[in-house]
Amino acid sequence: MRTIFLLLLFCYVSSSVKHSYKLFLTASSGIPNIPEFMITLMIDDIQAIYCDSNKKLEAKRDAGKKLLEDDPQFLKEYISNCFESLHNFFKTTLNTFMKHLNQSEGVHVLQILTGCDWDKNTGEVVGFLHDAYDGEDFMSLDLNKLNWIPLKPKAVAMKQIWDADKVGIKEAVVSITHIYPELLKKYLNYEKSFPLRPVLPSVSLLQKTPSSPVSCHATDLPSVSLLQKTPSSPVSCHATGFYPDRASMFWRKDGEEIHEDVDHGEILPNHDGTFQMRVDLNISSVKPEDWSRYDCVFHLSGAENIIITKLDKAEIRSKRVSPSEFPAVVIGVVVGLLLLLVCITGLFIWWKKKNNGFRAANTSDSSSPNRQTSDPL
Repeated sequence: MRTIFLLLLFCYVSSSVKHSYKLFLTASSGIPNIPEFMITLMIDDIQAIYCDSNKKLEAKRDAGKKLLEDDPQFLKEYISNCFESLHNFFKTTLNTFMKHLNQSEGVHVLQILTGCDWDKNTGEVVGFLHDAYDGEDFMSLDLNKLNWIPLKPKAVAMKQIWDADKVGIKEAVVSITHIYPELLKKYLNYEKSFPLRPVLPSVSLLQKTPSSPVSCHATDLPSVSLLQKTPSSPVSCHATGFYPDRASMFWRKDGEEIHEDVDHGEILPNHDGTFQMRVDLNISSVKPEDWSRYDCVFHLSGAENIIITKLDKAEIRSKRVSPSEFPAVVIGVVVGLLLLLVCITGLFIWWKKKNNGFRAANTSDSSSPNRQTSDPL
């Protein structure tokens, strides 16, 4: 018993508690009414701070606001990077992409995901820097070998140019392995002062007219699940059991809401007075390794928190059941019943022939003990 207790204690102590710091940087051209440059900071996959080239800066959570208020230098650098320096740098980089790929105009998007995962117990930091262009993976930085890995044939030629920028690579590595982890820890310390409240119903008093009775009303939060009819069908993010019907749900990629390959269903009533809704995502063009970049977000009006559901194949529920999914014992029973039915039918035919006088015609060797009868069995 003592050994088991110590083993469980060891497992508890050594279990990892991981946090993530992710920066999503997007530069675009030819898209009207969209900022040319945007930065989104995600802490543990929850949006913390957003800014863009239209001079918009917004802290999404209390901890983010406190961080910006208490660290004027960080706020100054964040504004400078978003509004000016990084905006100009990525605009130039996007133009370089277009020129290298012989693209003079049109809609083009450059996306960069950078950041780190930090294990609070072990202290291990795993950094990353990935580039995508026009919706396709383009280049990734190898933090150990300090060189770029082309992810597309057309990226091979640009690799040589990027590898030559040794100073830029070293600066990126320092940011990913040192600056980002420190900012992550700092943000998490602020988050302790503003803990995430549990997803609980909110209660309010409602009255239709001054003469109507006052009712005590609680918002009901839904159960959210992923559904798919067949492996080639769209994945449906389905929420049911929420109230009232003032709710929103959408798919995100890398923390940003997406509209392409997304189909929004209507909010429908349930028999118990609650509501349901769904949002479908066409995954036919989504690579298996990119599934982790997608999630479904549900937000109920009046509720403090949102419900985020990761696109995970293991969590998808399918209405279609293939024969291979039946338990072997069920298949054995079915086969046994079929064989029994065949045997009973054969015995009945044999008995009927015998009692009705139907016999095989006599032959010259009919007395032989090895004669084969005409029995169908």
